[in-house]
Amino acid sequence: MNTSSSLNLPVAVPLRTDASVIGLVGLAHMVSHFSQLLLAPLFPWLKDAFNVSYAELGFLMTIFFVVSCAVQALSGFVVDRFGPRPILFGGLALLGVAALGYSISTSYWMLAGFAVLGGIGNGVFHPVDYTLLNRKVSAPRLGHAYSVHGITGSLGWALAPALLVPLTFAYSWRVALAVAGGLAFAVLAVLLLNRDKLALSVAPRAAPSAKGAPAGDGSLGFLKIPAVWMCFTFFFWYAIVLSVVQAFAPEAARQLHAVPLPWVAMCLTIYMVCSAGGMVVGGFLASDPSRCERIVAIGMGVAAIVALTLALGQLAPWMVPVLFGTMGFAAGIAGPSRDLLVKRSTPENASGRVYGVVYAGLDIGQAVSPLIFGALMDHGQYRGVLLGLALVQGVLIASAFNVRRVRRTALVTA
Repeated sequence: MNTSSSLNLPVAVPLRTDASVIGLVGLAHMVSHFSQLLLAPLFPWLKDAFNVSYAELGFLMTIFFVVSCAVQALSGFVVDRFGPRPILFGGLALLGVAALGYSISTSYWMLAGFAVLGGIGNGVFHPVDYTLLNRKVSAPRLGHAYSVHGITGSLGWALAPALLVPLTFAYSWRVALAVAGGLAFAVLAVLLLNRDKLALSVAPRAAPSAKGAPAGDGSLGFLKIPAVWMCFTFFFWYAIVLSVVQAFAPEAARQLHAVPLPWVAMCLTIYMVCSAGGMVVGGFLASDPSRCERIVAIGMGVAAIVALTLALGQLAPWMVPVLFGTMGFAAGIAGPSRDLLVKRSTPENASGRVYGVVYAGLDIGQAVSPLIFGALMDHGQYRGVLLGLALVQGVLIASAFNVRRVRRTALVTA
């Protein structure tokens, strides 16, 4: 009997332990995505209340995501240095304060100021979340952890219009935003009560990654990894797709296909719910990391076809929500594989830093997109918005394969 080899076997992590971490991180991630969409579903009301254009309202999202980008890149270093838990709690608190601030704003510039505060809070989540998942969840369940993480994010996006628009119709947009702030603080309370499950020591120094990604020399060594920057580029394009779907595509489809106004928010909610369903399927497909680029390509390819149909087809109004659901499901299937693109290029001792920089591409894309597509909306170029969405989805497919090409080149030359 080989006792030495048996002693080296990894200890199985109980499902309940992994599930607790995944659930708590997912709950926090839901609030992050929920907070990103506090203003966009309320644009028709905010436009009248503050006498501003769609481009000016889009600029509020630009402010939010520019600040979030800067914070996200820096917070990765802070997470690696001090651990993720206190950073997570601080981010949730700031999102709650920002939502309450929106609700009492009396001018456009007050909204802008609280968008800055919200951006600071939002910027910590990806470095925190992926550090916790990568270091506390057992490897066999990591694909499902990514799936749940993506699902809760999509549910957060779905919850925002589903909660805010009915509350605005029933009461006012101020009441709706105040309720949103209360939700953020309620989730913070849940995490505080379960803080022991999120405890994590500062990341140790580690050997080079088994996946071929060099660990890097010093705290900035990971910046020399080409695949990190290709992942950054991939997430930039991915963010533009998200931003267009969240802020402009439903309204553009309404204008083109005479969709009733109450259905606009429903289109977004259906997209996000179906995206969450797609991520369940994507979590199983992601069990084989070698095919993650192909899964991204198939999912985003179907989504691009749907966007073209919305732009060029002659559709009955009832077909528009169905197509948004189809597009969301296809994009959702790609979600877990999208996260594996980063995981396979990440040194074990630089998780917070890599995810901070890579996911800063999300914030930059979401900052740039409203300026371009908001201007198209203001000029009545609704078909152009949806054609632009399909184009960016196509670019995203090419970007995913570029990540694989760069990573394989690094492995050959290493």
